[in-house]
Amino acid sequence: MKISEILKENTHRPWKIPNDRWKFYQEWNEAVFLHWQVEMEDLMEFVPKDLEIDLFEGKPWISLVAFNMERIRPRYLPSLSPISNFGEINIRTYVKFKGKTGVYFLSMEGGKKLSCFVAKSLSELPYRYSKMNRNVGTFKSSNTVYNDHFEVEFGIKEKLSQKTEIDKWLTERYGLFQDAKNFINEFEIHHIEWPVNNIEIKSKTISYPRFASLLSKEPDLCRYSSGVQVIAWGKKKHLMVKG
Repeated sequence: MKISEILKENTHRPWKIPNDRWKFYQEWNEAVFLHWQVEMEDLMEFVPKDLEIDLFEGKPWISLVAFNMERIRPRYLPSLSPISNFGEINIRTYVKFKGKTGVYFLSMEGGKKLSCFVAKSLSELPYRYSKMNRNVGTFKSSNTVYNDHFEVEFGIKEKLSQKTEIDKWLTERYGLFQDAKNFINEFEIHHIEWPVNNIEIKSKTISYPRFASLLSKEPDLCRYSSGVQVIAWGKKKHLMVKG
């Protein structure tokens, strides 16, 4: 879709598109979503007190999302494949901040060192490099520094004709809130609604020692998406109050 068409398709958003000009374009393609319902006391230690943990039917959730980041570029520049295209895995939870709902990243991994360096420098998001390998129906990642390992083999099944409320709650997020030193950085994004498919998980290995209390059981929900084109605005900095 053309960017103008993406911006016009906005009735699904919980608030209006920002009035100022967008700054970045990117694509999040071929995404595998693994979702867990977790306990509040296990999650609270990983989330800054300035952010309110969002709940679905009284329970918090986290997600591991493995996808292809592609064609990322500033507004007035072309994408550069050596930097703009890379595998990404993030572990995120769902939060509220100043009346808006969004996501908070517990972990962000990228499959190229240069891409991670550039992304972290520009955004202050917690990118780190992990060795990644993706083929049709498989995604593998390893990080020797943190002893993190992820591997999944999957098959794509039918597209959901109508998304459930939990699918919408987990995917339709148009704000990102991340701590950086003494600030909460806020990012606005926009995309069309995520298309969502059922998925068959044939095998998996998920080992993130730091998040063992959150990832120890089987995922409660697994999905696949072909992806979305994403428009992003620049970060807004909010001084942290609670730390």
